[in-house]
Amino acid sequence: MRNQYTRRTALKNLAGGAAVLASAMMLPEPLRAAELKETKLKGRINHSVCKWCYNDIPLEDLCKAGKQMGLSSIELLGPDDWPTLKKYDLTCAMAWGAEKSLTEGFNEPKYHDELVASYEAMIPKVAKAGLNNLICFSGNRNGMSDEQGMENCAKGLKRLMKTAEKHKVTLSMELLNSKVNHKDYMCDHTNWGVELAKMVGSDRFKLLYDIYHMQIMEGDVIRTIQENHPYISHYHTGGVPGRNEIDNTQELYYPAIMQAIIDTGYKGYVAQEFIPKSKSPLVSLKESIIICDV
Repeated sequence: MRNQYTRRTALKNLAGGAAVLASAMMLPEPLRAAELKETKLKGRINHSVCKWCYNDIPLEDLCKAGKQMGLSSIELLGPDDWPTLKKYDLTCAMAWGAEKSLTEGFNEPKYHDELVASYEAMIPKVAKAGLNNLICFSGNRNGMSDEQGMENCAKGLKRLMKTAEKHKVTLSMELLNSKVNHKDYMCDHTNWGVELAKMVGSDRFKLLYDIYHMQIMEGDVIRTIQENHPYISHYHTGGVPGRNEIDNTQELYYPAIMQAIIDTGYKGYVAQEFIPKSKSPLVSLKESIIICDV
């Protein structure tokens, strides 16, 4: 039987209830952020959000609103933005800035020297800022077999493990879907990513498990997390279909997924990475945090 903690219950738990939400949605963005009162969370999930989903909101405004909602991180940001996060006592749970692109990654040996130099320069900066996760990508197949791509990725990544281990920074390769959003991307199944992690052979290389992407590619999200959590450093959310809000408009039941993540002993961050469409962006973000705060 499904857990009695339903999406409807989650939405009712929003500070101030439905009346606050209704009034907040009619306010200008800065006032709306103030209207969303500070939220008391359970403390079992470390909440983060991906900045690119809120590009219309200045970082400082998102920091202020995020703190009120219970966020402790805003991520997918580079060194120029980390001081702003620190100003608001926020971290960047997944840093970026060393990658070449999603399509040009470690599966192509001709990029290895460039990527290694970039990551060698970025890893100490990440560590100095007190951060511990740095994103990376496999790149597209471009006719390459998955086996060859895995070998190539392992060769390139192994060159970075000594530096990553020294600075205690985990390189996290994101799992992306190649069916809808990122055609031809190689790291598009959990099993492939796990085998790559085994080949690299360091705790400083793991996977960014994007729930949205992996629901599209393979489904079976909870069991996949249960069986492969030692190889996962970070999680992203997103509603399927469409990467919309993670409410009752989509097919994933996030309270159960969050509980499964907690049950693995995970102590890292879960980042909201959906594109707000049906509501005010900040209202949608707050609802998602409540839904995931099991």
